[in-house]
Amino acid sequence: MTQRSSELHPASPPQSPSTAPSRPQAHTNGSQMAGGEGSDEAVVSRRAEGSDQDGMKKVFVRTYGCQMNVYDSDRMADVLGPQGYRTTDSMDDADLVILNTCHIREKAAEKVYSELGRIRKLKDERGPGGKPLMVGVAGCVAQAEGQEIARRAPVVDMVFGPQSYHRLPDLIARASRGESVVETEFEIEDKFEHLSKEAAKPGLKRAPSAFLTVQEGCDKFCTFCVVPYTRGSEVSRPLAQILREAEQMAAQGVREVTLLGQNVNAWHGDGPDGKPLGLGYLLRRLAEVPGLDRLRYTTSHPRDMDDELIAAHRDLKELMPYLHLPVQSGSDRILAAMNRRHTRDDYFRLIGRIREAAPDLALSGDFIVGFPGETDQDFADTLDLVRRVEYAACFSFKYSQRPGTPGAAMADQVPEDVKSARLLELQALLADQQRAFNRSRVGMRMDVLFEKVGRMPGQVTGKSPWLQPVQVDGPLDLIGTIQTVEIYDIGSNSLFGRLIAGQTDVQLSSTSPAKEAAIDA
Repeated sequence: MTQRSSELHPASPPQSPSTAPSRPQAHTNGSQMAGGEGSDEAVVSRRAEGSDQDGMKKVFVRTYGCQMNVYDSDRMADVLGPQGYRTTDSMDDADLVILNTCHIREKAAEKVYSELGRIRKLKDERGPGGKPLMVGVAGCVAQAEGQEIARRAPVVDMVFGPQSYHRLPDLIARASRGESVVETEFEIEDKFEHLSKEAAKPGLKRAPSAFLTVQEGCDKFCTFCVVPYTRGSEVSRPLAQILREAEQMAAQGVREVTLLGQNVNAWHGDGPDGKPLGLGYLLRRLAEVPGLDRLRYTTSHPRDMDDELIAAHRDLKELMPYLHLPVQSGSDRILAAMNRRHTRDDYFRLIGRIREAAPDLALSGDFIVGFPGETDQDFADTLDLVRRVEYAACFSFKYSQRPGTPGAAMADQVPEDVKSARLLELQALLADQQRAFNRSRVGMRMDVLFEKVGRMPGQVTGKSPWLQPVQVDGPLDLIGTIQTVEIYDIGSNSLFGRLIAGQTDVQLSSTSPAKEAAIDA
């Protein structure tokens, strides 16, 4: 059973003989800082056993927000497979549309209502005699707004929060009978036990990299954040359940796993002797799983970075040298107003300990500008912190008032034009740091995990240890393998490299599950 925190919550990353890869005139992946952590918007589309059989229904899942939502969308697809659904990347031919939503920023929530307007038009175009279309809204907007979605968007048949995904077949059945379905309760039932069983079905093919949720919810109650209200208090999945799912992933072709949690380094479990276990221990156990070559985790809170976790960065070659450790502001006054419960000096000391243990580790972070009461001096303190830490990548945002959070009711809200100007100045500094870090990789040889077809013909895309996309000319058989690459140039976000000749990593056949899954994606 999952472990829930006992703390109550109030209401409401010499030249090789090989040729260099072709490249576009301008790199188009965009800035890592612009879209927030994880993908801002994605569609679940993958091949599963039997997905080409006639008579199967089609589900279109659009995902907004963080990597945990991506994981959740994949699990919803797993649950729907045995119910006769296969995923599609086209809403136009779907029988079921699910929007898995994010509530972190107002803009993200409004995107959902705009999309629902387009879905209503699609449903109207089909007409009473056309192909039926069922519509569901899942995720954190669903959790936060519940009945308001049903009132504001009558096209929606189901509204359900993050704790209800394993009951999706029942929700669909109820909606099919014409019932009003709004499921936003925080259930004690272990949804992960149900979801991981569906993910283990034979024949499932996965890409070389995958997300694995190990922790959910947050008890920190930062005054700007809706997560405690939409995801609930901190819940840790049991160690055995996590290890079992990781082993299943490895058997399905996964070579890199990123552990997810709203506050992932708050993960805890019970050892056989009754002593508490932390994320550092979990990482050591996962490093023993055959076939898993790389481990990552996100997102962390500075207060939960303990000695054992820092030691894991020192000791485990499987743990990639990249850490996302948000600080949000460089001003002690604003940190206190945000209820972060640490100071800038606490953060500096922590960074020093981490870099002493793992000198090659790259840092990323999150920053919010324009929090209520932020002065020019507070913002200057943030710029100073950024200069002193030197980040490899960051996500930065203007403060967005979220209903029900303490920050929304605070006095001294910062004018929008001031927030915009500060964000531009901060992002310019962060972009300079990201370019400097990427330039420091030029001439370096590094191991790259190849994940998918590249943007240009004859090109494949991989991932560096520091989470940068790496573009290389090479055959599709590289997908799913780890190869040594020499970096010779950078783009706006990517690195460009050459394969080093004479490597021994086994090349995958054209029927490799990892290769097929990557191509399908």
